[in-house]
Amino acid sequence: MSAASPSTPFPKILVCTDGSPDSEGAITAALNLAKTTGSTVFLLEVLFFLAGYELQSPDTLAPPMVNLELMQVQETAARERLETWKAEAAREGVTLEPRVRTGSSAYDGILEEADELKPDLIIMGRHGYTGLTRLLMGSVTARVIGHSPVNVLVAPQGVPLNFQRLLIASDGSPFSEAAWTEALTLAKTMGSALIGVSVAAADRDIPAATEVVRGLEAAASQQGIALDTMIPVGRPEEGIVKAAEFKQASLIILGSHGRTGLKRLLMGSVAERVIGNAKCPVLVVRKK
Repeated sequence: MSAASPSTPFPKILVCTDGSPDSEGAITAALNLAKTTGSTVFLLEVLFFLAGYELQSPDTLAPPMVNLELMQVQETAARERLETWKAEAAREGVTLEPRVRTGSSAYDGILEEADELKPDLIIMGRHGYTGLTRLLMGSVTARVIGHSPVNVLVAPQGVPLNFQRLLIASDGSPFSEAAWTEALTLAKTMGSALIGVSVAAADRDIPAATEVVRGLEAAASQQGIALDTMIPVGRPEEGIVKAAEFKQASLIILGSHGRTGLKRLLMGSVAERVIGNAKCPVLVVRKK
């Protein structure tokens, strides 16, 4: 499929790279999705430069300066990498447009590009070179998810992206409702099997989780979609990840908790921990 059709769920996909193996996984995921949906892929690499004193004597009082020669070398290398991916995409019948942006930080550059391009989906790797194991995933990815105006798909390295079995995790919140709506749309568009999961933190919470699942079943039935369900007991993130493994889910769909007001964590800790530990891609859905 060489052109997006009216039913294409993601006409414009913005995929972000920093040259790391994890970001290569994101690019591969985007290309595979574009082959199926006819989407156009916009491949972005953000270059950010810290001012330093490399060109000055140690005792100078002059303000720090950016190494312009280094900037040029890095930009040339980035454009060469993107052109290589453009050629690869063309061989697979996918339209890919390279984008290079210079910014004060990687996530600022990504968000600026998203604001201008208005993509239908952003795809990112889980770690990248700046990934911190303490945060379970790259801080750039976390911040983009926290501020992104559109849904963000996080693709672990070496894991293929497909929509055969979608697992929707719900706690009955408005954020989960947005994720559920997206899951229904994808299931109908992509012909996916759908799995509904609500985690009970303790045995006393099982009735509430059961009520959430029953609501999902009723909504799916109205759409003519069969829903497989599961109610794990324990920590929410652990229950979701284990359910995904048990049900062999190919994609986990979660609601974003939005900004928490903390720069370190810009979304719900459950979503962050699921992304950090899941063995399959995770789609974080923004509440409209």
